[in-house]
Amino acid sequence: MNGIVVIDKPAGLTSHDVVSKVKKILGARKAGHTGTLDPMATGVLPVCLDEATKLAQFLTAENKTYRATMLLGVETDTQDTDGEVIKTSDRMVSEKEIRTVLGRLVGKIKQVPPAFSALKHKGRPLYQYARAGEFPDVAARDVEIFRLEVLDISYPYVTFETDCSKGTYIRTICFDAGKEMGCGACLSGLRRLRSGFFTEAMAVSLEDDTPEGKKKELLAKMLTMAGSLPAFTPIRVSEATADKLKTGFQPDVEMMRQNVLPFLAVGDMVK
Repeated sequence: MNGIVVIDKPAGLTSHDVVSKVKKILGARKAGHTGTLDPMATGVLPVCLDEATKLAQFLTAENKTYRATMLLGVETDTQDTDGEVIKTSDRMVSEKEIRTVLGRLVGKIKQVPPAFSALKHKGRPLYQYARAGEFPDVAARDVEIFRLEVLDISYPYVTFETDCSKGTYIRTICFDAGKEMGCGACLSGLRRLRSGFFTEAMAVSLEDDTPEGKKKELLAKMLTMAGSLPAFTPIRVSEATADKLKTGFQPDVEMMRQNVLPFLAVGDMVK
């Protein structure tokens, strides 16, 4: 059961809920996801199973693609419509201003993580502090927005698609844009279309099937560990070397000399 399945996460479940469901259906010993989606969000959630959980560290750093809907004129304590409304505004914003403000977010920017998030501060998730009425100062983080395209403006809703780096909060994009436009805004809908190599087309729904039928579908669409790292240069080794590597042996230069590839640089990852 060593592989990765891409789940089309439904709204209303936490990422942990999805992992638990997949683990139960497949009878896996270990399981974990490669990047949290909030309960309201849907879309691509890769779930690593058994030995593949060791690959999570390489997969969480990948860039993501999202389709989001922003609600203008409403601010909430969680920066999305699942939270408590703390401020409203009837200020009308022109289409030109919406496009201009969102366009200015493209590039390397600073983001202050939302108070209600799973990001840890001194070993505890920020949402635990927020639920207790505590809001510790958290430093702004560097993130990068590679693309942000407005798809539709049906006031007060704005739908956009974005490619962004690891650690980018789409809720905070909406919050920051709303502040700059002077009307306030929050996230009202979110779908992850891509997480690194994993795409929406690979995703399996957890709905509308028997447990046995769903197990069969998940097994049929499970990706191998090697196949889940297409960007890593493959190095083929002898069976004897492979046996040593499988038991945790750390290869030295002499052992790998015949496999050294001239185009590899220090720090490159290989498989």
